[in-house]
Amino acid sequence: MQGLLEETKFLMKKYNISANKSLGQNFLVNEEVLDKIVECSNINKEDLIIEIGPGLGTLTSKLLEKAGKVIAIELDEKMIKILNDRFYLYNNFVLINNDVLKLDLNKLIEDNRENLKKVKIVANLPYYITTPIIMELLEKRINIDSITVMIQKEVADRLTAIPGEKDTGAVTYCVYYYSEPEKILNVSNQSFVPEPKVESEVIKLNIRNTPIVEVKDEKLFFKIIKASFAQRRKTLLNALCNGGIVENKEKAKELLAKLDLDQNIRGENLSIEQFARFI
Repeated sequence: MQGLLEETKFLMKKYNISANKSLGQNFLVNEEVLDKIVECSNINKEDLIIEIGPGLGTLTSKLLEKAGKVIAIELDEKMIKILNDRFYLYNNFVLINNDVLKLDLNKLIEDNRENLKKVKIVANLPYYITTPIIMELLEKRINIDSITVMIQKEVADRLTAIPGEKDTGAVTYCVYYYSEPEKILNVSNQSFVPEPKVESEVIKLNIRNTPIVEVKDEKLFFKIIKASFAQRRKTLLNALCNGGIVENKEKAKELLAKLDLDQNIRGENLSIEQFARFI
């Protein structure tokens, strides 16, 4: 870890920069964690890798050695010069200075895929925008095979929970619908400069070829799930009414009875298959 720490401090001093708190920057300086991220991503020369928020390029350098091509998407203009200086000799490196949520990622992939077989997301994501980025990748059906990211542990626990069990949220069901999530590695806050106040975790989402359940109306399906978690302490019966899914409590009671569900059950107790039966 000492080598990466010294390298990171050198780059920060050379370019006169500090971590941007508003962009959630914490620079990873643990070599073992970096190697584990690359290893579990199963990267080879037939892969196109999209890295979101490369920062100083610590992970980027390892990705470039393994992948066919790396597209690094960085919002912070201060990092752009560093990344260009570090990797200008690499012919498999593409750098984009933009907000990933404002890009047409499918077009970006189409323009850069060439003969590369698989597309994978690999990133140390800024914690403040983790969920929006992951939802963007999943809900817009971005043409990718897997997502390997390091995120805040609390968020990781929710994203990788089993629907219907502890720690679930509406996002859990969305992740599980589109992918097979798995936990990879807990990461201590001492692995970063500066040290964040929270623990981190590396997770991997393997994108399903088809969603885990078949529903006729995805929009309504997720509307019901989101309504169920909007007020966690409310029963599903009340959530259906408050979320505008049904007209009144009598209609809600009829719907629950039809599905053999108790009137006092909460949404967090339902499996994804049970939610699918509403549609």
